[in-house]
Parts: sequence; structure tokens; C-alpha cells
Amino acid sequence: MSEPIDLKSDDPILATLNFKPYRNMLVRRATPFMPRENEPQTMEVKTPWGSVLTAKKGDFLISEMDAPDDYWPIDAKIFDDTYVVVGPGLCVKRAVTLLVPLSEVTGGDESQMVTVHTLEGPETVRAGDFFLAKGVRGEIWPYPNEKVLSKMRPVE
Repeated sequence: MSEPIDLKSDDPILATLNFKPYRNMLVRRATPFMPRENEPQTMEVKTPWGSVLTAKKGDFLISEMDAPDDYWPIDAKIFDDTYVVVGPGLCVKRAVTLLVPLSEVTGGDESQMVTVHTLEGPETVRAGDFFLAKGVRGEIWPYPNEKVLSKMRPVE
């Protein structure tokens, strides 16, 4: 098997991809990660899709309502820019997310592994199982296909 393709938010290939706007309007859980001074100030988080990301003090831990133990970290500034708090510990993503099948990066090879450098750390995923998401500040991350199909809607 070939080495994973390395993808960063400033890679020129991103400008050639056909990103489309999507919106997710599901209510999610949001818990701030606020360790005490005598506790570690970072935490490794194993995501529902198997990646390990690093949460730092002040980040938010986000989960779907039906899976509170499956969470992922989001930078506090990005959370403030892209989510609306709708109740205690609850939020809705207000920002549009740009999505493109990750296989567009691999020339259609769905079995090719791609390492996507997110704000929280690198994630290596199979191209055919993920879309590539781009956020409001140009940050990128892999977004599972099944979540796009079940929870996202194209913006008209």
C-alpha cells in the first residue's frame, strides 16, 4: 500500500477542489475542557471515527445527543465563531461547512489513505470513507461520509 497523502490547510490542491456549502442544524452537546491548575492542560481524545486528537484547556468537547461518550475537540475561538449555544450544554452549528469528497484529492482512489492536518492534530483516514471539510478560517478536517449523508444538507 502506498504512503498516505499529506494534506495541510495551505496546500495548493485545495484551491482546485470543488467544495460545496452544507449546513448541519442538529443540536449537539458542548462541554468546555477546563482542567484545574494541578491537572494536565491537554487531553488526548479518541474520536468516534478512530483518530486521536488533542484537546487543550478552553477547547470545547462536542458530541451528538445520542452518543455523549463519542466526542471531539473544537478550538474555543472556532466554537465561538461557528456555534450558537441554545441551552445549558447544548449548541447548534450556525456556520456553513464547505465539503468535497476526499477522493477528489486522491484522483478518485477511494482506498488511498490521506493524513489531514487539523487544528487539533493529524488524522489519517481512508479517502473513500470521508469528505474533506473546510471551515470559516480555512481550517480542514475529515468528515465521515455517513454524517454528511445523514446530518448535512446542501445550502441552496
